[in-house]
Amino acid sequence: MRRPPDPPYWAVIFTSTRDERPGDGYEETAGRMFALAPEQPGFLGLDTARSDGFGITVCYWDSEEAIAGWKTQAEHATAQREGRARWYESFDLRVARVERAYGFDRRP
Repeated sequence: MRRPPDPPYWAVIFTSTRDERPGDGYEETAGRMFALAPEQPGFLGLDTARSDGFGITVCYWDSEEAIAGWKTQAEHATAQREGRARWYESFDLRVARVERAYGFDRRP
């Protein structure tokens, strides 16, 4: 995990539940989105985890305008439609402004 920059910044928190069927195209599309997001203006980083059908991805952005740009990016918009139609049983999305952040890392 790469630590995000010093606050303030914005976090888009995407949690989802899906029926994990191999070969349904999800993994390829998710990989493409993870490669595409860093190319977008205002992208600062992301963290993601998935287990037993539950996933959480947090993307960090420098502004609400950058978030809006990502939401409407053509390939991402197509992936969103596919997610609703085929991959997700449910999802929730939260947008939050991060005012304070701190962490711990035992490694030198």
